[in-house]
Amino acid sequence: MKQNSVRHRLKEREATFGTWLTLPDPVAARLLATSGFNWITVELEHTPTTFETAALCYAMIAAGGTVPLARVPINSTENIKRVLDTGAWGVIVPMVNSRTEAEAAVAAARFPPLGRRSVGGQLNAANFDTDQATYRRRANDEILVVLMIEHVEGIANAEAIISTPGVDAVFIGPNDLLNSMGKMPSFESEEPDFTQGIAKVRDLCRRHGVAAGIHVLTPEAARRRVAEGFQFIALGSDAGFMLGKAHEITQALGLETTSGATAKY
Repeated sequence: MKQNSVRHRLKEREATFGTWLTLPDPVAARLLATSGFNWITVELEHTPTTFETAALCYAMIAAGGTVPLARVPINSTENIKRVLDTGAWGVIVPMVNSRTEAEAAVAAARFPPLGRRSVGGQLNAANFDTDQATYRRRANDEILVVLMIEHVEGIANAEAIISTPGVDAVFIGPNDLLNSMGKMPSFESEEPDFTQGIAKVRDLCRRHGVAAGIHVLTPEAARRRVAEGFQFIALGSDAGFMLGKAHEITQALGLETTSGATAKY
């Protein structure tokens, strides 16, 4: 059975880098898997990607030697069970704001006695290059469970969330966190409540032996976050890379976007 290198590297307090797959396309997944990222998250929360398309993407990512993860649309047993049973090596659960919600996510992702995940599917074992019996025996050691703190309520309950048994990493969503503070969504901000909230999550993760994660836009920002103690770093997205490079080229040619302005991705 293949080993989830990302989960094991995080346990060793190493930094890992990944990105978001937002295009509902297995070809995009296969190509992105050749780029060198440690992990790729298939986005199911804010995209038209279906569970069927996502399953094809997990297979393509795993075949490319990269760890396939999935961000589910919402924290529910059905969502978590389906992405894991169809081949994701880990789950990213959005908008976790309490200990109860954290415990529910862990229970859905772990087989007994650590959780309540039910048995089923064939793609899960296939993507780990193993048989069903081996997968069931070892899945709790390989499946990565990442909870997102991206709301002021989650910041307030950060220690209760982070100290939940079975959590591997906590990932800060900067845009939604700022939005919940009544501020303009952004990947970076000097707002005191925002910077203090990020520092609180990072410090609590260190105290409880959980990897801290955050989304950034540039390699420079990624390196800075690693220096601050973050381990699970997401950089941009496939669509962002495509649009960013396209705008760079059209700007060099003196062309305008359809909106007349260039956005940052």
